[in-house]
Amino acid sequence: MWTSGGVRKLYRALGVREVWFWRRGSISIYVLRGDRYDEVAQITFLPGIDLVQLAGYLDRPSASQAMREYRSALTAR
Repeated sequence: MWTSGGVRKLYRALGVREVWFWRRGSISIYVLRGDRYDEVAQITFLPGIDLVQLAGYLDRPSASQAMREYRSALTAR
């Protein structure tokens, strides 16, 4: 889901343990610890993803285009 950062309370209420926010061309990762989200440097649930590479596809006109192009780049590796 792509959304703004003002929904952390909703994520917490739903028990979402890791949230990624895309702002200003980069991805920030937050992990639920107790009753709050702490920013972390590493992904915990999908290790091995290159966030810099992924962020390069998030400015596409549509989510489906971003996913197609990212998938194509991953399979070309």
